[in-house]
Amino acid sequence: MDETWPDVGPESGWLGGKGESWERGPYFLDGLVPLAYLLDSTALKAKAQKYIDWTLNNQASDGMIGPSSNHDWWPRMVMLKVLEQYQEVTGDPRVIPALEKYFAYQMRVLPSRPLQDWGKFRWQDEVLTVVWLYNRTGNEALLDLARVLHQQGHDWQAQFANFKYTEPITREYIQLDQGGGLTNPALATHGVNNGMALKASPIWSLVSGSGEDRAAMARQLAALDEFHGLPNGMFSCDEHLAGRDPSHGSELCTVVETMFSLEQSLAILGDAALGDRLEKIAFNALPGTFTDDMWAHQYDQEPNQVECSLHTRPWTTNGPESNLYGLEPNFGCCTANFHQGWPKFTASLFMLSGDEDLVATAYSPCEVLTKIRGTPVQVVEETEYPFRQQIRLTVNPTSSLRFGLRLRIPAWAEGASITINGKSTTPASPRSFARIDRTWKRGDTVEVKFPFEPRLSRWFHDSVAVERGPLVFSYPIGEGWLKLRDQRMTADWQVFPRTQWNYAVALSAKNAAAAVAVEELAVGEKPFAKPAPVVLTVKARKLNSWRSEDGAALPIPQSPVSSDEQEESIQLIPYAAAKLRITAFPQLQVNAGFREH
Repeated sequence: MDETWPDVGPESGWLGGKGESWERGPYFLDGLVPLAYLLDSTALKAKAQKYIDWTLNNQASDGMIGPSSNHDWWPRMVMLKVLEQYQEVTGDPRVIPALEKYFAYQMRVLPSRPLQDWGKFRWQDEVLTVVWLYNRTGNEALLDLARVLHQQGHDWQAQFANFKYTEPITREYIQLDQGGGLTNPALATHGVNNGMALKASPIWSLVSGSGEDRAAMARQLAALDEFHGLPNGMFSCDEHLAGRDPSHGSELCTVVETMFSLEQSLAILGDAALGDRLEKIAFNALPGTFTDDMWAHQYDQEPNQVECSLHTRPWTTNGPESNLYGLEPNFGCCTANFHQGWPKFTASLFMLSGDEDLVATAYSPCEVLTKIRGTPVQVVEETEYPFRQQIRLTVNPTSSLRFGLRLRIPAWAEGASITINGKSTTPASPRSFARIDRTWKRGDTVEVKFPFEPRLSRWFHDSVAVERGPLVFSYPIGEGWLKLRDQRMTADWQVFPRTQWNYAVALSAKNAAAAVAVEELAVGEKPFAKPAPVVLTVKARKLNSWRSEDGAALPIPQSPVSSDEQEESIQLIPYAAAKLRITAFPQLQVNAGFREH
């Protein structure tokens, strides 16, 4: 990215240059640092080191960090997360003194220069680093700083205790065309702010110790799901909260920031349901918003995405380029930020509990190296999850060691089975962590098998989506890619439909498992691409009254619907493999006078 995009190139203000000096350099590093060190890439580490060295070596005498051309607290909050991650993997002795000096400066200055705009609504991201530093230094003044940030920041808990943003937000509501983009209503309904805010109450609970704070996140998720939830695990925000119509979209920054909030909150709360949501977003919404080679991405993605073009579209507040595939469609924040998604997800696959159990919080092929009570432990996870239902863990302590291994059992995994060295154990309960407490020897194996029966979920206007395991499935519309412009090493693209898409499905919750035919194919090197590793076949009929306007599917007709068109068999593939897609379908009437609930 730094070789093709000037915003994070050699003239960046975060390298002492006169280029972009706000959030894009820190965003770039927030994904680059974990990526570089997880891959153990000398080249990527060197890229990151230039920015980190400049930041640490050019700290002002009063403690301020970053370009002197702006004093906004917000981009520094991102750089604090970068330095935290960097110190954890390198032990660089410069980091902790630099953070202490910066936080002391901020404590002196905040009374006269309080949080505002983005920093006011994203205060929790700084408290995360403040608590991290307190846990390493024990400096009580850091908790005082956390309290000041909390007091000056937006009260997210109060917003969701009495949630009033239940309808799509309009330009008129936030007075966007009169310069209202940074007013409290605009920032409170901004998608990325809400994704970041999901971790606000869990993080604050570390300071407050309050059970009410620990419980508040569930209310946030429930409200976003009820009024703005989408089948891909996200809530709509294009750019502000947009309701449940799946022709509205979600911003890519919101996707990766929601994932990070879920990862941090899962670590604090230990709630298995947060792992379910994390996987659903990581395996659907994240890869569903960029091209298979990752050289182009969308600012906004839609679950029902029938065209990606320069039409006006039904966005709440975004512009016509918002769902093009390109270098920086609509706005470049996502360009700088989206690559934090995979590395931070990878780093969160396993965690340690307070009593030193090893916890599998999410599933993917990986290797974990850790120490439990001083003994090195390696675990190798072999799986083709989320496309296959089997997971095999090989546990290799350097010497025999007793500890607990906890395995997250998803809410949809009724009937999951676990074997240890080929012998069955007590059946695992959904929505929990199954705990195996034993003395582990090198080569011990644990095999988990999840039921992958197709199932339906219910959405806008009683439409239905088809899910299997953590994957959501979509009807892939034929794609015609048209280059709009070259963008140095990449390009911007429009995508137009080449096939009809307006289908209603003949499925119900009772018959989904039997009525959906499943075909498993090879999992390729790019698993979220075509040809898809899993294909579902369902019965459907065209619904000619359901059409598109200005490049977007009109709102889904209220289910159940009827159609006189010929019954067809249509194929569904994983959401991310279909760049044009229908994900939420009208449901065909089962029989006259009967409506299924």
